Amino acid sequence: MLKDVMGVIYTGENDAQLRELTMTRAIAALPVAGRYRVIDFLVSSLVNGGMRNVGVIMQKNYHSLMDHLGSGKEWDLHGKNDGLYVLPPFLTRENVGVYTGVLDALRSNTNYLSRSKQEYVVLCNSLIISNPHMDAFVQYHMDSGADITLMYTKDPSMARDEYGCYINVDDNGRVTDMEVEPTHPNLPNTSMDIMILKRDFLRQLVDKGVAHGQHALNRDIILPMVQGQTARINAWEHKGPVWLMDSVQSYFRFNMDILNSETRKALFPEDLPVFTKVRDEMPSRYGDNATVVNTLVADGCIIEGTVENSILFRGVRVAPGAHVKNCIIMQDGQVHSGAYIENCILDKQAVIKRNARLIGPSAYPIVIAKNVVI
Repeated sequence: MLKDVMGVIYTGENDAQLRELTMTRAIAALPVAGRYRVIDFLVSSLVNGGMRNVGVIMQKNYHSLMDHLGSGKEWDLHGKNDGLYVLPPFLTRENVGVYTGVLDALRSNTNYLSRSKQEYVVLCNSLIISNPHMDAFVQYHMDSGADITLMYTKDPSMARDEYGCYINVDDNGRVTDMEVEPTHPNLPNTSMDIMILKRDFLRQLVDKGVAHGQHALNRDIILPMVQGQTARINAWEHKGPVWLMDSVQSYFRFNMDILNSETRKALFPEDLPVFTKVRDEMPSRYGDNATVVNTLVADGCIIEGTVENSILFRGVRVAPGAHVKNCIIMQDGQVHSGAYIENCILDKQAVIKRNARLIGPSAYPIVIAKNVVI
């Protein structure tokens, strides 16, 4: 049983390329697919895998993430024992709320790791959207006798120049080579920044790394292990769909991909539900002249114009005569009558006034920040 496994999610991220979307929130808190946040997929995967102790390491701009996760009751993580632990940054004169790497973040949360009773830890970064079978991943690790098992994907769209971690895996599932942030990736498999290892072993690695002035887990700790073969490091392939949230373009592409019903079925299989914070809203209302084609519409929307190939979050209003195409409109956004918008991302409470026209190129969508009126 997986009761002997805990999950730790590190929300430290490189968010500069997401511009206005991450000015007030962490990438983990980015709204996606009409009603979810990026972190929902990870927390749900861990819970579906039977884990009852999940810690989320926060960094700057973590208020919306804390608000979203709350007590963890939506994920059934609010029991008497264990549950969801929100771990805000430990602020001192030297530490201003930003960790320089995973090792620093884990070092600052040594108490949480020491207090937990589980033997194994699944350590994840929060930039990737996927829905893996965590129980199969954990079982593979336990059966293989490896010291560390990494999760990876063969999806070529995950490769990025000067970013990420890439591995070579032999027929026995062992990692034989590894590159960290190469100028151009040469190895075929992309690490998904999800790994499992024993909790005591992780604490040893963190203490040793920090004592040697190291910050990055992949580059400073795991890469030398692979090269020197000082530990057995295995890898397990996730065959389902996977997306990396590292730019406005990749965020836009994920949401547009979700409009495809086959992609939705692959990301939301019946045996792996994705949970999120529930808000009780009225059902959406459609006017007599509304036209809605291939669009995900959340609760509480009022649509009286035309919407195609778009994602509308809760409480969005599209006035009569307005036309919305290939857009993502977050909570309580408004598009007034006669306006035409295409290839745009509207953050929460953004308003497009009457007869405005906004057309962005599909490769580089226009981003309208929170509460902005145009």
